[in-house]
Amino acid sequence: MDERETRSRVRKDYGSIALNVLQGSPASCCGSSSCCTSTPISTGLYGQEAAAVLPQELLTQSLGCGNPLALEQLQPGEIVLDLGCGGGLDTLLAAHRVGPSGRAYGLDMTLEMLRLAQRNRDRVGLAQVYFLAGELEALPLASNTIDCVISNCVFNLSPNKSKALAEAYRVLKPGGRLAISDILRLRPIPERLRQNPQLWSACLAGAMAVDELQELLAHLGFIDRQVQIIRTYQTAELDAIFQAAGLSEQDVAEFDGEFFASAFIRAVKPA
Repeated sequence: MDERETRSRVRKDYGSIALNVLQGSPASCCGSSSCCTSTPISTGLYGQEAAAVLPQELLTQSLGCGNPLALEQLQPGEIVLDLGCGGGLDTLLAAHRVGPSGRAYGLDMTLEMLRLAQRNRDRVGLAQVYFLAGELEALPLASNTIDCVISNCVFNLSPNKSKALAEAYRVLKPGGRLAISDILRLRPIPERLRQNPQLWSACLAGAMAVDELQELLAHLGFIDRQVQIIRTYQTAELDAIFQAAGLSEQDVAEFDGEFFASAFIRAVKPA
């Protein structure tokens, strides 16, 4: 798939997920209900703090692979940008931390997700939250305006990660922080499987290698770079994703062992 096809497929799949949730179905990014609530990737990510400030229903909408807010101590008055915000869970949690004197932006390219995010914002009543339509590769924000960029299992979905991370760098203020959770690739996978549309939408086919990410962050100018693997996944744990993607037994056999991991990624734009 080329960049246009990849972006179109991801937008379609996540638009369907948002519509399901708006209509009362659970969120899941694998299978026909179409990172998967039926796999370990998107379960058990949030603790007591989140449960104390948001309804439980919102916490079950997560399609992430970690909790980026566990990485940063956001301060009152700061401006935060949540890239690929989905239903707005992390944006709303960030807004609680920065308080009424701060601001939390959530950006997503899927209009149905933005509808869901706006509904969730209205439900909890946070005036300092703003949701924007846009793509990671062309952020509709001015340079040097954001204190902290967060993201939860979204950069792997970008067909142009270099440009997406460059945009994150651009909008950060000098001294601003990058704090993201994402899926990374631990070993090479066959090109034909990297082109599988469902594996892209399920956050696997587009995953970057650890060394590739480190080199890209350094090339863009980020300092204090940290990539921390928090969980690796065995083939059997991802079986629901592989089945939804229509992989043959032979294809699944090529994933024998640990190929994917959830990671915390931190970096700073020089002051």
